[in-house]
Amino acid sequence: MIAKTVFDCTLIYLNQIGDRNGHITAINNDEAIPFAVNRVFYLYDIPGGESRGAHAHKECHQFLVAASGAYEILLNDGKTQRQVMLNRPNVGLHIPPGIWASEINFSSGSICLVMASHTYSENDYIREYSDYLKFREL
Repeated sequence: MIAKTVFDCTLIYLNQIGDRNGHITAINNDEAIPFAVNRVFYLYDIPGGESRGAHAHKECHQFLVAASGAYEILLNDGKTQRQVMLNRPNVGLHIPPGIWASEINFSSGSICLVMASHTYSENDYIREYSDYLKFREL
């Protein structure tokens, strides 16, 4: 398998239906995002300006949405870094396995919604950057 780069992380614009009375965005497995969702979780009550994440996955794909507020994702493939802002609930970021990602600069009251291709497995996480570089063989 060819190692993914930060440029393989893609913004996906989700279908939004609504009018002045409000909006709805639906996400169907294997349609809007390029994998079937097996786990959903969300981060909230994160103080403004704080960071979360700072890890990579060996097999798990993730799709992140700013359900409320805004935050940035710092992507790193061991050679290149890229920063992406999420601040609309109908736009998400697909992060394939093998990318080091940190969620940073949360605005107050933000909700980070995460959809994952795999259920939780500690063995899928790479939590130390030096281990990540070894995993990437850099």
